[in-house]
Amino acid sequence: MRRIALVTLVVDDYDEAIRFYTDALGFRLTEDAPRPDGSRWVVVAPGDPDAPGTALLLARAKGEAQSDRVGDQTGGRVGFFLHTDDFARDHARMRAAGVTFLEEPRHEPYGTVAVFEDLYGNRWDLLQPATD
Repeated sequence: MRRIALVTLVVDDYDEAIRFYTDALGFRLTEDAPRPDGSRWVVVAPGDPDAPGTALLLARAKGEAQSDRVGDQTGGRVGFFLHTDDFARDHARMRAAGVTFLEEPRHEPYGTVAVFEDLYGNRWDLLQPATD
């Protein structure tokens, strides 16, 4: 079986990113290990720890080129899609935690969705897929 295990998200600061993804979005911190070069290997993941899925590698920006990409890794497009089995629950929890939503929830043929921003301005969809 092949799958995408990690996606790198360039961040300004490990600890503030960990706080946002664990506290505001409800992700789990699955790894936080120092590396010989002074960086850290930081992985956060949503959902059930026993379910396979894609996790985020939070990588602190190194140099101007990477720093310039923090918060705009996809040129202003929605670049990340957080699926949920209960849109209303997660939307309310995230709003209460201070997450900025850019629109009101909308119902599309593919499900209930609203665009939100992470702490750096990257755009995400919170999406409860439609059931058959």
